[in-house]
Amino acid sequence: MPGSLTRRLPWGTVSSSHPAPAAGLDPTADAAPVSLCAREPRVPADRLVAEMVPPPRFDSVRFSTYLPDPNQPSQTRAVEVLEDFAAGLGGAHATGSGRRGFFGLGRAKAPKVPAGPRGVYLDGGYGVGKTHLLASLWHATPAEPALKAFGTFVELTNLVGALGFQQTVRTLSGHRLLCIDEFELDDPGDTVLVSTLLGKLVEAGVALAATSNTLPGKLGEGRFAAADFLREIQGLSAHFRALRIDGEDYRHRGLPEAPAPYSEEQVTKAAYATAGSSLDDFPRLLDHLARVHPSRYGALTDGLKAVCLTDVRPVPDQSTALRLVVLADRLYDREVPVLASGLPFDRLFSDEMLNGGYRKKYFRAISRLTALARDAKRLVEPA
Repeated sequence: MPGSLTRRLPWGTVSSSHPAPAAGLDPTADAAPVSLCAREPRVPADRLVAEMVPPPRFDSVRFSTYLPDPNQPSQTRAVEVLEDFAAGLGGAHATGSGRRGFFGLGRAKAPKVPAGPRGVYLDGGYGVGKTHLLASLWHATPAEPALKAFGTFVELTNLVGALGFQQTVRTLSGHRLLCIDEFELDDPGDTVLVSTLLGKLVEAGVALAATSNTLPGKLGEGRFAAADFLREIQGLSAHFRALRIDGEDYRHRGLPEAPAPYSEEQVTKAAYATAGSSLDDFPRLLDHLARVHPSRYGALTDGLKAVCLTDVRPVPDQSTALRLVVLADRLYDREVPVLASGLPFDRLFSDEMLNGGYRKKYFRAISRLTALARDAKRLVEPA
């Protein structure tokens, strides 16, 4: 197809069509941007398992690189608690049997699970460094990477969808630690699924760690009839010791305001001048996200050095907004700067959304997109 580029990536084939170039730009330039709207990633199950490690942004973080706010003692306390938690995960698997085979063979007796919560739950506002601490826990746990898993809540539920429930239990049961970032219950089905899954893993001796903006006993509040699923929610809560982390958003602490949106011409020229960039019309991209499962948004951004968006405007509905939150998280994890024209990112979500049950997700997305917009300033205004 004219104007398109087909490439084979490790996880499958995608077709990337170049957007129409702006006047005066060479459409055959090596740096011509791709379009996210032309990408349709296919992610095999083995990749889902293999990629359950901290994302690139958090690959090198450690407890020693976390900088607690001196005015927030809960941050220092969190580091101390998590260091002790990691140290306690050394030695044999909690069942006393070591890692079992892929299909759980060789299990002679029911495991003896230690009394009390077998997990830690990091609760706090957006931007206090919860993911940094969760990734640091993963790195600090004295076990080989194959015995530890790290993923977002969306990635965990998608793993169940790809492997099936029983195979997911068998795959993760031999692990020493499962870290779940952005733990949120958005619907009753997730509540029952995750409650059952984590219960099985705890029985198998797997330690749990999670981050969220919501206390475990309050999960689902304002999103569905959580009272009808109180038993499942209380069961989830019983697996964790809640650890509150207070503080302000470190992403903007002491930093200048984010740059205002640029003109469409500036964004387009920057996209063509930046190798490895994408260029998309924002409303069209939102439509495309509805056709790609959120668990594939990481693969959607594979290889990108910058994302350029034109005509940013308010998100029309909550379903679209929640998909955009996931994309913002994946771009932030992968440290991909975002250059945009149109409205500033703090005007993406309506007042109704920012005051509803998903408000913390939306504020996190605004915070992360703003940080990525600040990173993208160099694409237009080189130092």
